[in-house]
Amino acid sequence: MTQKGGCHCGKIAFEVEGEIPDVMECNCSICAKRGYLHWFVPSGQLRLKTPAANVASYTFMTGKYQHQFCPNCGCAPFVTATDGSGVAVNVRCLEGVDTSKLKVNPFDGRSL
Repeated sequence: MTQKGGCHCGKIAFEVEGEIPDVMECNCSICAKRGYLHWFVPSGQLRLKTPAANVASYTFMTGKYQHQFCPNCGCAPFVTATDGSGVAVNVRCLEGVDTSKLKVNPFDGRSL
């Protein structure tokens, strides 16, 4: 299944392949404030449909992840691992996903 997603203003658009079995809700400072619900996929399953230049990134704490966001509207549709191993798609930025029907696994990122 192909899921379509993007930011609020449309400057970032992407597609991701796969079914969403469950999501992870991290309570670290950035994930909690941005309301991320992470769906982890291998990097090759996400395809940007807009220029990469439209995507800004923010790296903090351990430096293992780049939080990707739109510099125009501020939406944060995905997080990439700096080693290129995977992507955490914010399912709140996908079209037509009813997040109330997803199994949410809590993760204590605040204690790392």
